[in-house]
Amino acid sequence: MQYQQLFFDLDHTLWDFESNSKETLNDLYENNLLIERGVLDFEQFFTHYSHHNHRLWDRYTKGFIRQEELRWKRMWLALLEFKIADEPLAKKMSVQFLEKLPTKKKLFPYTIEILDYLKNKHYKLHLVTNGFESVQHNKLRESNLTKYFDQVITSEASNSLKPNKEIFEYALQKAGAKLSESIMIGDNQDADIQGGINAGMDTIFVNHLQVEPTVKATYMIHHLKELENIL
Repeated sequence: MQYQQLFFDLDHTLWDFESNSKETLNDLYENNLLIERGVLDFEQFFTHYSHHNHRLWDRYTKGFIRQEELRWKRMWLALLEFKIADEPLAKKMSVQFLEKLPTKKKLFPYTIEILDYLKNKHYKLHLVTNGFESVQHNKLRESNLTKYFDQVITSEASNSLKPNKEIFEYALQKAGAKLSESIMIGDNQDADIQGGINAGMDTIFVNHLQVEPTVKATYMIHHLKELENIL
């Protein structure tokens, strides 16, 4: 086999972050009685939250803001869209979100099947994620994914973020893996694909959303089952 060490991204690649975060936010919307504060449409609230979350994550991965600022400001800015300038509420919802989100279990289709397939073929599987350390481990445990991965490398543990090559070098070291036998598998063209390229690693772009590629990966798939054609 050309590859022996497989490095996966988690959110948006295996674990359905969009569906799970929407379900979590809906719980928070109801539990915090936001409808009584004038947030009459949950879908609109979720749209605003998603916009600010995406923008703040981009700033976080580029080193412009810290983790704590990302966590609560996405709530704060979403609430401000409805003229709710309530910082304590935003911070409370931020804590609730990170407590509840990892308990959600939705995975992309064929996630368990492909991980079983790869383990049965004796690949070594690892995770490289920009997600928060405790949150990511909780997601894995609640989704019954922990057993599949030998190493879970987070930005916190490595003191670096994808797409910086340092997090990939740290991952290779932790896994005891050679660059030539390793491949990065993820959905994010900037963090996962460009990051893998920055580290000199082959890459597989998991194009769930069927977007036009802007970074040339070694391989591109649209469904996790297609990994069987490569590995």
